[in-house]
Amino acid sequence: MVYKRRKRIVLGKVGLDAHDNGLRIVSKWLMDSGYEVIYAGLYNTPERIVQVAIEENADAIGISFLGGEHLFYTDKLAKLLKGKDMGDVKLIIGGVIPPDDVDKLKELGASSVFTPGTMRDTIISIIDGILKG
Repeated sequence: MVYKRRKRIVLGKVGLDAHDNGLRIVSKWLMDSGYEVIYAGLYNTPERIVQVAIEENADAIGISFLGGEHLFYTDKLAKLLKGKDMGDVKLIIGGVIPPDDVDKLKELGASSVFTPGTMRDTIISIIDGILKG
């Protein structure tokens, strides 16, 4: 029998944003879809999120934003991942993201960006595609 490791995703919030209802819902959706979710919780630094990803051998990091700091922290996370030679770890961004910032986030290194109202099946399908294998 061949054992296939479940894909692991670190989910959390960075900075002082404490609104995690959406992130908790997405966590449940991912677990129900067979992913192993490592919930890092609130008030993380980018350094802490990357450290958790290293410790947990994560395939992806998912960060949710509400307070408008998405460009700053996505840039910082992407640079930290690159600096730790973890470019294969996918960065997934979600939350209240202005439409004009979606392409900017992808340029900074986000593999995907989810905005409010994105349906469960769409999120799972896109993450499945990003982490195929």
